[in-house]
Amino acid sequence: MASETAGTATVHYPSFITEPGSPDVLFNVVVIFVLVLVFLIGAFYFRLHALPEQMAHSKSPAQYQLVAILALIGLFTHNNLFWIVALLLAAISVPDFLTPLRSIATSLQKMSGSDLPAPPEDAHVTRDTRAAATDFVDRDAWEGKDA
Repeated sequence: MASETAGTATVHYPSFITEPGSPDVLFNVVVIFVLVLVFLIGAFYFRLHALPEQMAHSKSPAQYQLVAILALIGLFTHNNLFWIVALLLAAISVPDFLTPLRSIATSLQKMSGSDLPAPPEDAHVTRDTRAAATDFVDRDAWEGKDA
């Protein structure tokens, strides 16, 4: 009796096993899925590395450049310490210490009765040298809040 049904029974293979010569659909789906996943993980990685620069965009130009350089070093060296320092530096606002000190020095010079030093004759302030000549960052102009 067992020999009568042995020849007529069909073998059932799982659906992911294909016949010879037919396309392997599961393989094609997995390849496309892996390629899309690698692309999305890469995009997320680069977006995450740009986070400190986006946070520091509204800060002073010097702080923004320092954060951008630290984030770039962290990206190229794969050293997370640079990225963490850039993130922390972008999260805090560095106070402007130079302007009050200059104001104090000018006030003390006026109180003492001595003349204020005149700027050098050859000092020509242009758009390119303005920040270097004054060494002052107008936060309202930088953030676009000019009234």
